[in-house]
Parts: sequence; C-alpha cells; structure tokens
Amino acid sequence: MWSVVTEPEHISGWFSDVAELDLRPGGSMVLRWNGHGTVHGQVERVEPPHFFSFRWVVEHALELVDANATLVEFSVSPEREATRLTVVETGFQNLAGTDDQKQGHFDGHTRGWALELGQLEAYLSEHGHR
Repeated sequence: MWSVVTEPEHISGWFSDVAELDLRPGGSMVLRWNGHGTVHGQVERVEPPHFFSFRWVVEHALELVDANATLVEFSVSPEREATRLTVVETGFQNLAGTDDQKQGHFDGHTRGWALELGQLEAYLSEHGHR
C-alpha cells in the first residue's frame, strides 16, 4: 500500500492523470488531471511505510500559503490479513473566503475523495494489492 500512495507511477493510476513527487519533507508535488487542471503541493512528512502527508493548494493557485492550502494525511496500518488506509484532510477552516466558500471546498473535496478512493480500490484489485 505504501508504494501505491507514494510513487508517481501508482498515484497516476488511481488519483491524478500525472503525478510528480519529490518524496521528502519539503519536496514538491504536482498533480495533473486531464481536463481538470493542475494542483501544486509540498510534502510535509514521510515515515515509511506508515505515514505520508502533504499540503496542497485549493483552487489551482500556484503559491502554497496557509490561506489557500489544506493538509492531507495518509496512514497505512496492517489489519489482520489486509492493510488499512486512513485518509484525513484538514485545514478548510483556515482557507481564505466566506464560510460558504470554505464549506464549498470541504464538500467538493469530500466528493472528490469518495471518487478517488473508489478508484484506488479498483486499482488495488486490478494490481493484486490488498
């Protein structure tokens, strides 16, 4: 599971169409979705094989600052004969804008994660991961 959430060739199989990732704290990240745009981010923590986090820009801005970024955390843990992946995104309350705009970002990201994690499940099944 670790490689699937941290290696660009896997990330581009379930999450974005293209992924560029410098997997070290402070490393840059670029995610591109065909027809949907490009998102820039920065790696925060890398603790193989259990924890990976990054901050990414909301609304496709180029500059990463607290007022336009959220934090995404991936936790990987063994569970019986499988692996549990927990994904948590925080920081919506710190975004610039009105409460309605912040709620809109939260709702959009919630829908997006449901879609992307569904694609992750399909990707794992296709590639024999558990």
